[in-house]
Amino acid sequence: MNASASAIDSTRLEPPSPTVPPPAAVVPTRYVLLPLAALVTGYTVKAMERKIERGDWVEGRVWRRAPDGRILIDLLGYQKWVESA
Repeated sequence: MNASASAIDSTRLEPPSPTVPPPAAVVPTRYVLLPLAALVTGYTVKAMERKIERGDWVEGRVWRRAPDGRILIDLLGYQKWVESA
């Protein structure tokens, strides 16, 4: 390869690769519905419903009812429950 070919080759640049943004961290709120709580805790929705029915999780500590009647898990209360074992 001669000097002029080398100069031409060195000017050929690859197109810039698209920048990939870093993964986004999603931080849930303190109170979450059962399906999101299942993703966060690893317990299935059914397992959480059973803990509520049996009284293992106390209303007002680990869970509460929203004004529309749906069950919300208090993630802070859940963490305290885990640490109490």
